[in-house]
Parts: sequence; C-alpha cells; structure tokens
Amino acid sequence: MGTPLHPTSRIVELDALRGLAVIGIVWMNVHVFALPSQAYYNPQSWGPGIGEASSLDRLVWAASFVFVEDKFRTLFAMLFGAGCLILLERTGERPWRAHYARMAVLFAMGLAHSILFASNDILRAYAIAACALPLLAALSHRALFAVAIGLVAVHFGAGMVAMGSAVVDVYAGRIGSDAHLFAERNFGLDPAAIAHSLEQGREGLGERMVRRSGNIGRQLVTVAGSLPLNLAAMALGMGLWKARMLAGEWRTFLLQRLAAICALLALPPLFALAWWVADSGFSGAFAGAASLVLSAPFDTLLGLAYAALAMALFSAGGAVTRRLAAAGRLALTNYLLSSLILAAVFASWGLGLFGAVSRSEALALSFVPVAIVLALSPVWLARFGQGPAERLWRMVADRLA
Repeated sequence: MGTPLHPTSRIVELDALRGLAVIGIVWMNVHVFALPSQAYYNPQSWGPGIGEASSLDRLVWAASFVFVEDKFRTLFAMLFGAGCLILLERTGERPWRAHYARMAVLFAMGLAHSILFASNDILRAYAIAACALPLLAALSHRALFAVAIGLVAVHFGAGMVAMGSAVVDVYAGRIGSDAHLFAERNFGLDPAAIAHSLEQGREGLGERMVRRSGNIGRQLVTVAGSLPLNLAAMALGMGLWKARMLAGEWRTFLLQRLAAICALLALPPLFALAWWVADSGFSGAFAGAASLVLSAPFDTLLGLAYAALAMALFSAGGAVTRRLAAAGRLALTNYLLSSLILAAVFASWGLGLFGAVSRSEALALSFVPVAIVLALSPVWLARFGQGPAERLWRMVADRLA
C-alpha cells in the first residue's frame, strides 16, 4: 500500500496514482457491500425484482464492467508490487526477512478485515502472492513483463477449464447441468441463491463474525484462485518501476502512446464481452466467465493504460495531484476506512441499506467514502505524517523482523 519513504524522496505522481487506485477500489467494492453477491457480476440479479433491472442499472453495470471492474484492482496490485520492490531495494540487512514480516502482518490485517467488514478483502491475496516477490526482484524489467504475461495466461487457461463448461452447456442446450446450475447460483438469477445472499448480507455483526471465522479455509481456497492474476499485476508493477515509468522518468509522449495502445487493445474486446453477456439475456454462465476469466487480459491492459495516462497528466504541483497523493500515502488506512464507511451505510448495525438500493443508487453512495478520503487525507497527513494502519503495519512488522 503506502511506501514509507522519507517525504523529500517521495514521487508525488506515484503517490497520486496510488490514491486514484484507492478511489477506484471503492467504486468496485460498493456493490459487494450494497447488493447480493450475484449482482456484482449480473445486473439482472437485483432490481425491482429478479430479472427486472432498470435500463440505468444495466448501463451502470456495463460502464463498470468495461472501465472499472478489475482495472483498479490491477492498478492497485501493480503499485503494491512496485512498493514492495522499492522496500526490498532499500532494506539493508535481511531484506527477505523484513519483507515476509510485513506480509505476515498484512495477511493478519486482511483476515480481520474480511471477518469484520469486507468479504472480498484483497489484503490476504496480496500478502500471499507477494511471498513470491523476493524471487522476482533480481529479474530485469523485460523478464518481469514476461512473467506477468505468463501468469495472466495461467489464470486465463485455468479459468476456462473451471468455467468454460458452463458456457458450452448453455450453447449446447444442456440447461440444468451441474456446471450450468453452479453458474446460475453464483452469477445468475437463481432465486434461492439470491435469497441466501440477502440473508447473509442482513445478518448482525456478531453473526457475521461467527460465520466468517468458521469458514476461513474455504475463503482461502477462493483467494487462491486470484493469486496468478494478482501476482501478474505485481510483477508488471515491478517491471514498470525498473523501466522507470513509475519513477516518473518517461517523457509525456511515451506515456500517452503506451496509454493509447493499451486502450485500443483493451476497449473493443471489453465492449464486445459486455454485449455478449447482455445478448445472452445475462446468463450466469456468460456473466461469470466474462467477469472472472475472459476479461482478465484486457483488464490488465486497461489498468496499464490508466497508469500511463495518469503519470502523463499528473503534475507534482497541481492541486488535484497533491490531494490524490495524500490519499495514496494513506492507501492502507483509506482502504480500510472505506470499508468501515461502506459497512456503516449498508450493514445491519449501521444504516441497514443492504439490498434496499439499486445498482445506480449504490454507485452514487460510493462517493461518500471517496469524498471523506479526499477531504481527510491531507489534514491527517499534515498533522501526523503517516496513517494509523500504516503505522501499525510497520511497527508490528519491524518487531517481527
């Protein structure tokens, strides 16, 4: 998350990019907090009734699928990888031991975060995937790019093996097969599955803690499925740091050209996938395969495009850049704070709006934590110099190391 460099040695544009990634994560996560889990992938899963989403909600889903979903996760993981590499390069004695101590503490924080607030916590996946980073740290930027491409291919291939059969069954007319039913329960319009998701989303904090504490093993199996893609993004971020792009040393023209090429390669397939899912009548098999597998290479490309374009546009002296940079320096704190705010809005122990809003209304509410993060980060940073979560992370990790 945040890289604890001395303030005078920080790269403002890199901090601002991290702040932008934090905001994008909020736009992704709000639908997890607000809606039944199936609706994250499928707009027809929630509306006035099952299969009755409004045109606006379908439009919000399409825009999120093309421009937001997993693009900012990619960007966040890229910056995490770059930050870990910076620390590995700057740590004097025993850099591996210090790194693994940091990852152990981050995993513990992510586990607590997942039990209390966020079922889709990413810190656990980052901590596990990052255990491989010291092994990659000596590679050249070209080798790191090759590793990233290979890991995306692994995710794509494994995902097609796991989820492709449901798509094939739909095309073959085998409605009701095990693969098809699994897809409908998790990504489609199965009424019983949606009712179960609603029941879980409306449980009290104590009930949630008991349930989530009792199925940690199953959670980690799910997390394992995301490791190749997260490690791919981390390797890409490490490569971009070694290539000096994330260090702010590329000319604006090169950054703009990279952003344009990546966007031109990514956007047409993403629009095509969104159309494919909609044309299928929002079949669970198609929605799940498109979100989790088929979009992955293009999500990575568009995340890279965002990074390059932002680095081209950010100005170290600009007001927007400075505010985003403050949010980025408190990235871990702001990630956890955003979850706390979203939980307070949607959970039963807060305002209890889970399942009571539409997709478009949930998106509008996501600007509440975004506004709070942007408003409070510069004030907190000016007064304390470091976020409370970053301070805790570093203090405990230093003791373990």
